[in-house]
Amino acid sequence: MAAPTNTVTTVTPNVGIREDLENKIWRVAPEETPFLEAIGSTKVTSTYHEHQTETLTAASATNAHLEGDDATIEAPNLTTRVGNYCQILTKAAIVARTQNVVQLAGRADEMDRQIVLKTKEIKRDLEIRGIGNYASNAESGGTPRKLGGALAWLTSNVSRGAGGSSGGFSAGVVAAATNGTQRTPTEALVKSVLATAFGNGGRPTLGFMGGVDKQTFSTFTGIAETRVDVKPGKMANIIGAADVYTGDFSNITLMPHPYALSRDMLFIDPEMWAVGTLDGLKTEPLAKTGDAEKQLLTMEKTIVCRNEKASAVVADLL
Repeated sequence: MAAPTNTVTTVTPNVGIREDLENKIWRVAPEETPFLEAIGSTKVTSTYHEHQTETLTAASATNAHLEGDDATIEAPNLTTRVGNYCQILTKAAIVARTQNVVQLAGRADEMDRQIVLKTKEIKRDLEIRGIGNYASNAESGGTPRKLGGALAWLTSNVSRGAGGSSGGFSAGVVAAATNGTQRTPTEALVKSVLATAFGNGGRPTLGFMGGVDKQTFSTFTGIAETRVDVKPGKMANIIGAADVYTGDFSNITLMPHPYALSRDMLFIDPEMWAVGTLDGLKTEPLAKTGDAEKQLLTMEKTIVCRNEKASAVVADLL
């Protein structure tokens, strides 16, 4: 039955009803930077950071000599010099003066909120570049310096789809790998690159992969038990994921990456990678050009691949 005539309700226009707006802002977005957090850090002092790698000659089972024989001088163990460019990453925010004098919900200061969000975004930008298959290049004309990502460095312990080829370091820059035909992830592919890494002296302990490939990894037949014993009257706990892969050469912690990997499984020794910092994260005010406040976030960093033979990749996955 309808309300009596002239009844004041919230349905009819009625001046004075206050809005019901929560004083919180709820954010759902991938914020993690697991690769950057797992690896080491180092200070760099130039826009191009270099270091040296070395190896040993192949083991010989015929190293036998006669008594009193003159020594044969072996070829020297020379080092290899490699490097990566520092990349400048920026984020900028501008907020009108009026925006900071009106009453706000969920934050006390709009510029502070923007700085918090831009800080998270700039760190994610370094994460996706640092772990990805991206070439390095020097600054030239309108082209900025760019760092070479982890997937681009790897050439020794790799499995690629048909037509795929490795990039790697050469003549001062890192080339990106060429994508091949995508294929289904299998444990055999994983075991193959880990065996190659073992033969080269690598012992990866951390594996990164996209969410779909992580789910596929968890279906590998090595999981011994899929249910946990429970007491009578309790619900069973079904194990549907593998968090640590116990391989023939090392235990590998598996980490799904929410946004940086879609077709690769990357296995690393965190000690063989580092974030190189030429200039850390800074927030500086920009000159006023009107009735608004401007802030600029900057940082200049690179990825240091201390020796690519310590890591492995299964690339070109569905």
